[in-house]
Amino acid sequence: MPVAPPSSSGGASSSTLRVLWRLREWARPALPRIALGGLTALGASLLALAVPQVLRWVVNGPLLGDGSTRGVVLGSLLVLALGALEAFLVWCRRALILTPGTSVERDMRTTLFRHLLDQPVAFHDRWSGGQLLSRAMSDLSTIRRWIVFGLVMTLVSATTIVVGVGLMLATSWQLGLVYVAGAVPMVWLGFRFREDYKVVARRARDQAGDLATTVEESVHGIRVLKAFGRGEDALEDFARQADALRETEVHKARTLSRVSFALGAIPEAVLAVALAVGVPLAASGQLSVGALVAFFATAAVVNNPVERLGQLLAMTLDAKAATDRYVQVIDTVPAVQDPAAPAHLPPADPRGARVELAGVRFAHAPRRGEASGEVLAGVDLALEPGETMALVGVTGSGKTTLLQLVPRLSDVTAGAVRIDGVDVRDLTRAELRAAVSVAFEDPILFSASVRENVLLGVEDVDDEAAEARLEEALEVAHAGFARRLPRGLDTVIGEEGLSLSGGQRQRIALARAIAVHPRVLLLDDPLSALDVETEARVTARLRATLASTTTLVVAHRTSTVALADRVAVLEDGRITGVGRHAELLASHPHYRYVLTALEHEHADEPVEAVR
Repeated sequence: MPVAPPSSSGGASSSTLRVLWRLREWARPALPRIALGGLTALGASLLALAVPQVLRWVVNGPLLGDGSTRGVVLGSLLVLALGALEAFLVWCRRALILTPGTSVERDMRTTLFRHLLDQPVAFHDRWSGGQLLSRAMSDLSTIRRWIVFGLVMTLVSATTIVVGVGLMLATSWQLGLVYVAGAVPMVWLGFRFREDYKVVARRARDQAGDLATTVEESVHGIRVLKAFGRGEDALEDFARQADALRETEVHKARTLSRVSFALGAIPEAVLAVALAVGVPLAASGQLSVGALVAFFATAAVVNNPVERLGQLLAMTLDAKAATDRYVQVIDTVPAVQDPAAPAHLPPADPRGARVELAGVRFAHAPRRGEASGEVLAGVDLALEPGETMALVGVTGSGKTTLLQLVPRLSDVTAGAVRIDGVDVRDLTRAELRAAVSVAFEDPILFSASVRENVLLGVEDVDDEAAEARLEEALEVAHAGFARRLPRGLDTVIGEEGLSLSGGQRQRIALARAIAVHPRVLLLDDPLSALDVETEARVTARLRATLASTTTLVVAHRTSTVALADRVAVLEDGRITGVGRHAELLASHPHYRYVLTALEHEHADEPVEAVR
């Protein structure tokens, strides 16, 4: 099963600020509105801090001074106006930030998907689908919530606390120092909380990705689970992973609850001490009653962001873990890239393209704890224009790997692959893959109509020409069954085409490869589910329709070999023989061994007769 590479979190190089700073790359267009929203939120908090000062004036003036009713009414109206303006600014914050926040999330999600499409096959072999899906969905939602709320409110809360403490010190330096003294244990708790929480925050997200992978694999393999009666085993495995995630989430909640309790209890205890100190000061005349009221009203306003610090810190650490996972993928440089100064293929030759593999070597990148294994150890092979060549070898000899090197699904480790004399690495991937078409043994279809699947690679043609290619491709691939589907060629065939039989999926995939009209056609035994007679008819139509197409077909059946112009034998990572079927039978012992092995290996495989 593909798994995500080890986490890179936890080191000094991935500090919270450094990781979150990366978000500016995507948040930059939204920053003006986010900043304006932050200013309105700050304005609302400062207005809340202004209310205690009004109360101070009312108590010291109209209430305890001249007893003016007019002054009390004026103070009440002023408090009402400040409250209404504060509510309006809070509404402005939400209105200003909501839309740009969702735009940042959309842009980051699009960037991630574009990056995944740009990665070579080897990348997707290493990463599980669930891990990538969780990064594209839940991680980006967490980042968006932090940008629109966590980031803004953290800055606003910090400013509110600083300004509020300053006002308290200005009101009474004695009581202000009491409040400041209570901040010392809160700062210590904050650092302890950060160290504990950031570890479990990352672990929870990785576990959620693993759980998504389990769901994905079970849904895709539901037929196998049902056929072998292993549903309970799958459920037990899922329940075990779900329990592990639950334990991690409970650990997170307990860690957060402890710091939240402390951040709520300590300020209240500090106020109790301040009250014990403040009342004697007011009684002795060292502090006015209005100032005492203003101090505690200001403390009440400041306590709210203080108590919220735990939630905001947890949100920030969750966003850090999500961002860390996101950039871990984004920072993976694609191993296959377009050249800085691309070359171009010469004009198409009516006879077909010449394909040459010269000294081609390929080795998979070693995984952690594993040695690098060379699959191809110096392949030399030439396909003449318009030729159909069969490639044979024992299972695991590297036939499919060799095919993937031609369209640069992977890159050669050494040597070169050339089409009409041009190294494929000197071409842009778009131009190369427009000239090379592939049909795999295990066909992958998309949840779309038959028409959309077949015309997937067809570009730069009008609707009439596209329809003509569609009809031609379906006829050549003997895929006429598609017209008998419930909605004909507009029938949506379901996820990965699993609503079709294996042979039907292969024929749709072959039609897709044919419709492109490629210079080079690569077939990885795409007709293994068909009977020999149908295979012969399809191959004959291919020859007639794609006479100017050079074809390399991986053969897993002797019938496929017999239909090729020439046969190449892949043995121990090298081509050890090239010739006609009869010639190799007479002169190449390993070729005879491979054919015998293929006959035994595929003798009992089910095939479909085309009707």
